[in-house]
Amino acid sequence: MAKLEGDHKRFRNSYRASMMVAFAMVAATTAAITIIVVWLVFGAYFASYTSDNMKSVASFAAERISEEYSYVRSMGSVNYNLVMENLQLGEDAGLMVLDTNGNTLYDSSASAGTAEGKGEGPGSASQVAIAAVTHGGEDVGSVRIWIYGSDVLMSRPDIAFRDNMYQSLFMAGGFAVIIAMLIGLWFSRSLMRPIRKISAAAQEISQGNLAARTGLQGGNELSRLGQQFDVMAESIERDRDMEMQLTSDVAHELRTPLMAIQATVEAMIDGVYDTDPEHLALVDGEVRRLSRLVDALLKLSRLERRSQPMNEEVNDIGELVDAVVTSHEVLVQDSGLQIEAHTGKPVKAVCDKDLIKQAVANLISNAVRYTPEGGRIDVYVREEDGWAVIDVKDTGIGMTPEEEKMVFSRFWRADSDRGRKSGGLGIGLSVVKEIVSQHKGQIAAKGEKGVGSTFTIMIPAYDEDASRKQARAAMRAFEMRQRPQKK
Repeated sequence: MAKLEGDHKRFRNSYRASMMVAFAMVAATTAAITIIVVWLVFGAYFASYTSDNMKSVASFAAERISEEYSYVRSMGSVNYNLVMENLQLGEDAGLMVLDTNGNTLYDSSASAGTAEGKGEGPGSASQVAIAAVTHGGEDVGSVRIWIYGSDVLMSRPDIAFRDNMYQSLFMAGGFAVIIAMLIGLWFSRSLMRPIRKISAAAQEISQGNLAARTGLQGGNELSRLGQQFDVMAESIERDRDMEMQLTSDVAHELRTPLMAIQATVEAMIDGVYDTDPEHLALVDGEVRRLSRLVDALLKLSRLERRSQPMNEEVNDIGELVDAVVTSHEVLVQDSGLQIEAHTGKPVKAVCDKDLIKQAVANLISNAVRYTPEGGRIDVYVREEDGWAVIDVKDTGIGMTPEEEKMVFSRFWRADSDRGRKSGGLGIGLSVVKEIVSQHKGQIAAKGEKGVGSTFTIMIPAYDEDASRKQARAAMRAFEMRQRPQKK
C-alpha cells in the first residue's frame, strides 16, 4: 500500500503528469472557447433563423386568409380553423387574427384555453410574428403568431435541436480532453525516454563511472543533447586519464631531480663530494628544473581561473613576433635548427602583448622540442578576413589526424619519451589554447607525419574605422549629457 502511494505521489509530481495536465488544459480551453463562440454566434443566428421562419409562417397565413376573404368579403366569415389546419402549427404555437380596428376575430389560445399550461395570448410574449392581411392593396386585418412560454419565436423542436447540439459540443469537448490526455501521456513517454537515458548516464558519471554514455542517435534536439552529453563525457574521461598520466609524469619528473638533489647533498654531508661550485651547480640545476615544472603548472592554473586581468591595448602583432623570434634565436641555433620570422606589413590587434608573446614562445619551444637537428622553424604573420593570424611552421615529426584532435588537450604529449627527456609536461599547448580563448580567438593544428606541423593562432584584428566610429559615438553621447537641460 505504501509503495502504491509512493508511486502515485511520484507520478503526480512527474514531468509526465505535467504534460498530461498541460495537454488536457489546452484541449479544455480550446473546447470551452469553441462552445462559447458557438453558443453566442450560432445561438444568435439560430434565433434569427427561427424568427424569420415564424414570420414566413405568418405571411403564409395572411395570404391564406386573404384568399378566403376574396370569396366571403368579410373577415368575420373566414374559416380560421381551416387556415390553422393548412398551417400545421405545433401545439406550442399560438395564432391571433385582428381586423383593422384591433378587434380579435380569432384567437387559438382562447379556443384551446389556458388550463393546458399553454399560457396566455400574445400579450405575454416579447416577440410576435406579425403579417398584414391585404386585399386589393388595402389592409383588411393582421395575423399574429407567437410561441407559448417563450420570449423568442422558437418552437419546441427548434429548442430541442439547439439543446442537443450544445450537448454534443460538451460531449465532444470531454472526448477531446480525454484524447489530449492520452496523447500527452504518449508524448511524455516518448519525450522522457531520452531524458531518462541522459539522467541515468549523468548519475553513473557522478558515481565515478566515466564510461557511461547515453547512446542516443537521431536529429531532434534531445538526441543532439544526448550526443553532446556523450562528447562531454568522452572529454571528461579523456581529461581524467590525462590527469592520471599527469600524476605519474609529475611524480617521475619531481622524483628524479629530488633524488639527484638528495644524493648530492648526502654525499657532500658524508664527505664523498666536496662542497664545491661544481656540485652546487648540479643541485642548482635540479632546483631550477623543479621550479620550471611548478611554474608551468601554476601558470596554467592562473590562466584557467583568469585570476589576473588582461592588459589589452592595440599592438602590432608583427613586432611582438619579431621580439619573440629574436629572443629564441640562440636556443634554436643551439638545437641545430634555423628560425625566421615573416612579418610583412603591420597587422594590429587589441591584445595583451605579454600573453601573445608567451603563446608564440610556447609554440616555438614546442617546435624546437619535436624538430630533429637540421630542421627549420618559420613564423608567419598575416591578416585574413578580419583576423590577425600567426602561423608557426616546423619540419618536425608531424602529427596524425587523430593527434591533431588531441594536441591541445591538457597533459597530452605526442612523444612521451622524447617529451620527458626534454623536460616537457604536455601543458604548453594547453596554455596557448587558454590564451587564445581569452582573446576570443581560434587555434588550430595541422600536420603530416614525418613532414612537419603548422600551428595557427587567429585573434580578431583591430578595425581602426570601427574604432573611430565608436569613439565619435561615445563623444557625441558625452556631449549630449553635458548640455544643460531646458527647464
